[in-house]
Amino acid sequence: MYLCVVKLEEALKSTKFKNEVQKAGLNVLYTAWWLKTLSSKELKNFDLTHEQYNVLRILKGKHPEKMCVKDIASRMIEKSSNVPRIIDRLENKKLIKRGQGEIDGRQTVMSLTEHGIKVLENATIALNTIWDNTISISSADANSLNELLEKLRIKE
Repeated sequence: MYLCVVKLEEALKSTKFKNEVQKAGLNVLYTAWWLKTLSSKELKNFDLTHEQYNVLRILKGKHPEKMCVKDIASRMIEKSSNVPRIIDRLENKKLIKRGQGEIDGRQTVMSLTEHGIKVLENATIALNTIWDNTISISSADANSLNELLEKLRIKE
């Protein structure tokens, strides 16, 4: 398991920050990188990338309904993801299937296969285990962190 250096100053080998706000921003970026690295190692066991896992989760949220590329793309965590390419790879792995839209036959829609559902379930269990064993903050602290992060993204 990959462990993170606890203090940002140790990880970046620097104590010089413009101010606490800049340090907080860097801390968010570093922590996001750390969590993504931790998760990537686990997802690799399922032959999945973060983006592929995200598409599978999005499709699972609508299952058994089908979704078009535009709707999937609008729900992605990383908005710059190349959703058509991700879908091609997931289809090659037999995790999703394409079909025609019922209302508009020109529209291509995607849905999970049974194999895709099983892979997603197993990957989710593995990720949850890693996160449960690595992220050690209380529910109250997690709630406070969520509120602070949402506050960070609001431009008044």
